[in-house]
Amino acid sequence: MKLETLQALNASRAARRAAVVVTDLQTGRAEAFVEGDRFPDEWSAVISGALRSGRPALAMIEERSLFINVHLPPPRLVVIGAVHISQALSRFAPVAGFDMTIIDPRTAFATTERFRDVELIAEWPDDVLAGRPLDRYTALAALTHDPKIDDYPIRAALEAGCFYVGALGSRKTHASRTERLQGAGVGQEAIERIKAPIGLDIGAASPVEIAVAILAEIIAALRNRDVDGQGGAR
Repeated sequence: MKLETLQALNASRAARRAAVVVTDLQTGRAEAFVEGDRFPDEWSAVISGALRSGRPALAMIEERSLFINVHLPPPRLVVIGAVHISQALSRFAPVAGFDMTIIDPRTAFATTERFRDVELIAEWPDDVLAGRPLDRYTALAALTHDPKIDDYPIRAALEAGCFYVGALGSRKTHASRTERLQGAGVGQEAIERIKAPIGLDIGAASPVEIAVAILAEIIAALRNRDVDGQGGAR
């Protein structure tokens, strides 16, 4: 691998940006494209597929045999609220390959006894996210039912372009949330990205079942996310 290709990959990893390396198997020539770069239109479909799946691919394009190797940042799940659903998610999400963080300023809930094997931060989300910004490869699940805790991270997730933003609560609760977000200047298009009620509609009742529904919805969002902004020449 050429030095400039390695440098591009290291830079994209440090910035939590996606990168692909396209290698012509006949000539051995490799080109690296970092998220936001332009690449040939004829490569768009195969590169977009690799970016969604995270898996390498072989393609024959214009009589050229190409190997597409994709480098994605590890997906993150940030959960707002140290609640029973979060306890179940803390067991499931790491198994599914997600780095997980739980944020809740309520120290009565955010205890190491309840969350032993996951990063737990007992601080206000506003303070935490100021130093640990969200990004396109982060899913955010707001689970406290408390606007004082949930609303700021929801806004931050929408602004950061998180691939998934979900919030616990009934449709009535979400209607009130929508009014608050609109009052804070959040546009309707962004608000419509919020998954609320959170989780796939599988008839989930218990915290464990709700956690399964949420994680399934997050995985679906990850594998079907919009990658149009990640390089296709227009």
